[in-house]
Amino acid sequence: MVAVVNYLYPPAQFRHTHLQTHYKRTADMTHILILNGPNLNLLGTRQPETYGTITLSDIESMCAREAGQLGVTFEFEQSNHEGALIDHIHDTKAQGIILNAGAYTHTSIAIMDALSSVNKPVLELHLSNVYQREDFRQHSYISKVAFAMICGLGASGYPIAMRAMSEHLAL
Repeated sequence: MVAVVNYLYPPAQFRHTHLQTHYKRTADMTHILILNGPNLNLLGTRQPETYGTITLSDIESMCAREAGQLGVTFEFEQSNHEGALIDHIHDTKAQGIILNAGAYTHTSIAIMDALSSVNKPVLELHLSNVYQREDFRQHSYISKVAFAMICGLGASGYPIAMRAMSEHLAL
């Protein structure tokens, strides 16, 4: 079964101009941090048979369109460094965090602890189906602190995760 989603171009305040954009928001708007871990900056060229040919910038544009539809704002960040990811987690003013931690999913107790310490809902996200890959990828420290996980939907998982986070925050 294939789901078709039509995206409307977002209002001007939601349009992105570059990665790591911080969107102007009003006090009553839901704000989400979308955090991307190591090697995701190489999307489009890295293992296209596993991750596809879409780039991280393309994914950010998809998120901007979804934010416009949902009436939310978001930060979109990427780092190859564990400490920088932890700093984003500690410093965010977002109400919820969507995290594609990449390989740190399977190794980083420090990121798990950072997520636990900020007391915000976390949604774990992966482009590929980690359960169809190597055994070591089937263990997640992030899942221990996440309310949900989305995997195997490719780039389409990002707007789906935004919708899920927005609905979770509205509960």
